Parts: sequence; structure tokens; C-alpha cells
Amino acid sequence: MRRIRALLTVAVLLCTHGLRAAASDTLDSPQNLLAEEIADSIEFGPLSADSIGAITRAAEPRDELTQDPAVHPASMIAGGARPTGCEQWQLLPEGLIYRPYLAGVKESRLSCVWNYDNGNGRIWDINLGGQVPLVRYGTVGGRRPTGFQISMEGAGQVRLDWDEDGDVEATDYRFGVPITWGDEVRQTKFAFYHLSSHLGDEFLLKNFGFPRLNYSENVLVLGQSLQIVDDWRVYAEAGYGVDVEIAEPWEFQFGLEWAPETWTGFRGAPFAAFNGYLREEVDFGGNAVAQVGWAWRRDEASGLLRMGLQYYTGKNQQFSLFDDSEQKYGFGIWYDY
Repeated sequence: MRRIRALLTVAVLLCTHGLRAAASDTLDSPQNLLAEEIADSIEFGPLSADSIGAITRAAEPRDELTQDPAVHPASMIAGGARPTGCEQWQLLPEGLIYRPYLAGVKESRLSCVWNYDNGNGRIWDINLGGQVPLVRYGTVGGRRPTGFQISMEGAGQVRLDWDEDGDVEATDYRFGVPITWGDEVRQTKFAFYHLSSHLGDEFLLKNFGFPRLNYSENVLVLGQSLQIVDDWRVYAEAGYGVDVEIAEPWEFQFGLEWAPETWTGFRGAPFAAFNGYLREEVDFGGNAVAQVGWAWRRDEASGLLRMGLQYYTGKNQQFSLFDDSEQKYGFGIWYDY
């Protein structure tokens, strides 16, 4: 019984004082001293008043531990990075300095939109891809990381025709390397991307003689994004195709979006987005997209999950059919890393 009372006394002391020092592998760490004292008390008898005092002193934080940046809790971020706000080199950092446009249908992301097209019936637009950061010199994580960053993006953008047994109508393939920099208010992007478009085999078999266009482009892009207030963003970009086939060189994109930038919890938060995309090969027509719905974010540096409604009007989203027009509306699920 005396040993049980002694162990209960130790538990109360630990709960009262807490272990505020970071864990250490050294033999004289507070945790090892506590373990040794408790082991001795169990083996040789109840803890003395001197032993209890020693345990209390051992539980107190040590300056050399709490002040050492190597064991600072913030140093656990991004594999040993310094606390948020300090600029440093980071491999595979968290977050993007220049985020993809929410209503940009040709952005690389994971998404699925079930549409009804007034001229083509039920179609399913699927985007299998995303954008990931590779290296950054700047701040760690955060709602709006700052500095200089190189990322990589890519996607397969597929259309299925549900009125034709789910046939693949066309697929656009995209790959790019965005180079971005900025602060918490203004962000700039200089990027290269390649896009090529291909008609589906089933579509060609059912539409014998349909002209197969070898649509492809290699484009340099310069974009500017502005966080006007919390959760609000406006952007514009210009692209020039340095090597194009079927496509023409110039393209322009612009938009406005409202979406949560910080943790939302399970309840989520509303979002809305608009994007305009103009292209030279259709006489600077293009498309306009509007989205509204609900969004979730785990934390300020995590990806964004969205569900909601989308309205699309303009030239065909699949560039193998770039000169056709479509007007569609539907329900979508989107995820951006």
C-alpha cells in the first residue's frame, strides 16, 4: 500500500507541474531522471521526501532545453525548419505562394463535375492532377507563405459522354513548371506549361471521318495575384505560345474569388469564384465560369476541398473541339493541394 501511495503522489506531482521541456535522448533528461526515481522507489521502497523533491526539480523546464532551437517545438515544422516568419530554404514546403484559380477549368487539380450541356446532354468532366511545391526560399507554411518558390503541376483532363455509354470524348494533357514569388498581398507567377489535346477512340469510331486535330501548345505565362482583403483575391495573367499547332499564341485569363484561407472545421465555409479565359484562336472569345458552394480547409497551409454548383458558357472546354460552343451547368467536387 505504501508503494501505491508513493506512485499516486508522483502522479499528482507530475500533473501539477507538467513536463514542459521537449523530449531528449540524453541520459540526464528530466524524463530519464523521473523513470530512474520511480524505478528505485518500486524496487527499494516508498519515495522519501528528498526523492519527491528531486522529482519535482527534475520536472521543472531546463533553460538549455527550452532555449535550444534544435528542440524548439516550432522547429518540428517542415522537417526541422525554424519558426514561421523566418526565411530559409525548404525542400517540399507546405502551401503555395501562387494558388491555382478556383474557377479556372484548365488548372491542374483533382476535380469531377457532372454537367448537363444544352447541346450535348449529360457529360462528366474529370481532372486528374494537381500542383505541388518543390523548393522554396521564404517563410514556413502559413496562410500566405512568402518568398520564392518553384512548383510542378500536371493533369489529365478527361471528358466522358454519359449518353454514349460513358465513352471518352476527348482528353487534354497538361504539364507545367510555375516559378512564383510574392508577399502576403501580391504574388507573381512566371510559368511554362505544355498542353496537348486528343480525341477519344470511341468518339472517333462513332464519328467516322471526324477531323482529328493535333492541338498542342507550349506557353509562357506571366500572372499577377492580389489579396485585396481576407479571403478575397483578384488575378490576371497573359500567356504567349512559343510553339503552337492549331492554337494561336495569345491567351488571357482573369478572375475574382472568395474562399476560406484558414481552418474551417467540419462546418466549412461558403465560397464563390468567377473566371474568364480568352484565346486568340477563337478571336479572343473563350469561356466564362461561375462557381458557388461550400469549402473546407484543414489548416491555413493545407489543401482546399470544395463542393458546389458550376455554370460554364463559351467555347468547348476540350481543345480538340476548341471551335464548338457549349453551355452547361452541373455539380462539382474540387480539391487543390
